[in-house]
Amino acid sequence: MVKEIQLRISLKEEERNDILTIKSAHALDIDKEVITGIKILRKSIDARKPKIIFNYKVAVYIREALPKTSEYQFDYKDVSKAKPIHIIGFGPAGMYAALRCIELGYKPIVLERGKNVKDRRRDLKAINQDHFVNNDSNYCFGEGGAGTYSDGKLYTRSLKRGDVRRIFENLVFHGATNQILIDAHPHIGTNKLPKVVQNIRETILNYGGEVHFETRVVDFIIKKNNIQAIQLQNGSEMTVNKVILATGHSARDIFYLLHKKDIALEAKSFAMGVRVEHPQHIIDSIQYHCSGERNALLPAASYSLVNQVNNRGVYSFCMCPGGFIVPAATANGEVVVNGMSPSKRNNLYANSGIVVEINADVDLHKYEKFGVLKGLEYQKNLEKLAFTSGGRSQVAPAQRLTDFVEGKLSNDLNPTSYQPGLKSAPLHSLLPKLIGSRLRKGFLAFGQKMKGYYTAEANIVGVESRTSSPVCIPRNEQLQHPEVSNLFPCGEGGGYAGGIISAAMDGERCAEAAIMNL
Repeated sequence: MVKEIQLRISLKEEERNDILTIKSAHALDIDKEVITGIKILRKSIDARKPKIIFNYKVAVYIREALPKTSEYQFDYKDVSKAKPIHIIGFGPAGMYAALRCIELGYKPIVLERGKNVKDRRRDLKAINQDHFVNNDSNYCFGEGGAGTYSDGKLYTRSLKRGDVRRIFENLVFHGATNQILIDAHPHIGTNKLPKVVQNIRETILNYGGEVHFETRVVDFIIKKNNIQAIQLQNGSEMTVNKVILATGHSARDIFYLLHKKDIALEAKSFAMGVRVEHPQHIIDSIQYHCSGERNALLPAASYSLVNQVNNRGVYSFCMCPGGFIVPAATANGEVVVNGMSPSKRNNLYANSGIVVEINADVDLHKYEKFGVLKGLEYQKNLEKLAFTSGGRSQVAPAQRLTDFVEGKLSNDLNPTSYQPGLKSAPLHSLLPKLIGSRLRKGFLAFGQKMKGYYTAEANIVGVESRTSSPVCIPRNEQLQHPEVSNLFPCGEGGGYAGGIISAAMDGERCAEAAIMNL
C-alpha cells in the first residue's frame, strides 16, 4: 500500500534522520515498523515567519518496497541510417529536440556555432581575464547554450506546454541529481551542468545522431517557400528537409539574416535593467529572520520581487543566491551581465537581475526606423553605453544601490564577484529614463518589502539586457513559419520559451511537429 501525505517539519525536527518516518506514522496512525520506505515527492521551505517550516509531500510505502527504477523510460533507437532532421543550435531547445528525434526514430544533425563544453572554458577565461569576447564561443554560445554556464535554474510556470516531469527525469537520466525531482525551486549548478550536457551529447552520438561544433550557419537557400539547403561559414552547403531553428535569444546574426531575406519577424516586448549584488548574509538575515550565519540546514536564501511603476513591471529576474555575476557579452564592444551559481550556492554574494518591462509597441518610438528589429537595436545601444562607461573593456559600470537611487556618483564600490571588475559610473543618468527612473522607484519599494534590502552595501551593475528575445519568429499551429513551411522556430530565440525547462519542452514539441510533416 502507498499513501501520499503532506508533512510540516520544524527546523529543529529537520535535524533528525528519522523524522519523516516518525511524522508519517503519526499522520497515518500506524506503527512506524510497517513503513518500508518513504519517497520524497516535493520539498519546500516556508520562511515567512520566524519559525521556519519544511513542507514535504511524501509517498509512504506500507509493507511494500520502493520502486527501484523511474516510471519514465527513454527509448533511444539507432538512427544512424534514418531520415535526418537538421537542428541549428545546441542549447536546451536543440538538445531536447535532438533527443526526441532519436526516440521517434529520426536522425538529428545538430549544427552549433560554438565549441564543446571543454574547449569553451578557455574562451570564458579569456573574457574574464583578457576582456576578449569570441563571437562564437562565450557565455551564450557553445554546447548547452547559455544554460550551461548559468545557475541551472529549472523552475518553470510553463506547466501546460508539455510534460515537465519528463524533462526533469531526462536530466536525471543524464547525470543530474535526483534532488531536482524534489525541490520546489530546483537547480543543478554551473559546476555540474557541463557534465550533464556532455552526457546528452554522447547519447545523441551513440545512437547515430550528429553534433557539429564550430559550425555557424550564415545563409538559407530558399526556393518555393522551402529551405533547400543551409550554407555554412566555411562555404559548404547542406541539403535539408526539415530545419528546427533553436539559436537562442542572442543570435542576432540569425535575426538579421531572416530580415534581409524578407522572412517575417515580429517585434516583441522584453525587459532590461541591471544586476544588483548583496552580501549573501544580508539576504539570509532578511529571509530567515536571523542574525549571523544561517542554520546549516538552510540553503542560501533567495528572493522574488515585483512592483508596478508607472504602468510597467519592475521585477527580479534570474536570482542567484550564493552566486557570481558573469560577463555575458557575445561581441567585443559591448558589456552584458548575467548571474550564475554553483550547485552548493556557497559564494559570499547574492545577485539578481532587476529589470523593467519594455513594451515594444509604445516605448521605442526613437527606434521605429529599425522596424521589427527596434528592440534589438535598443538592446545594442545600451550594451555599447555600458562598454564605454565601464572603460571600453569588460569592466562593468556600477554604483552603490543607495547612490543610484539618490542620484549621485559612488566614491567607491563594494567588493564584487564580477571577475573583470567594476568601475564607478553614474548609472542613474546613463540609463534611459524609461528604465532608470522606474528602477529607482522600484528599489525603494523593494526596500519596504524586504527590510534591509535597500542598503549601501549593495552594488548595481550594468547592464542586464538579455532577459529574453526582443524579436519573435512567428509560427503557425503546426509550429512552422507561416512563410517557410519547413522552418520550425524554437525556444528562446523564436520567442517561445523563457528558461531551460520551457525551452526543452518547446524543443520536443518542434521535433514532433517536424517529424509529423516529414
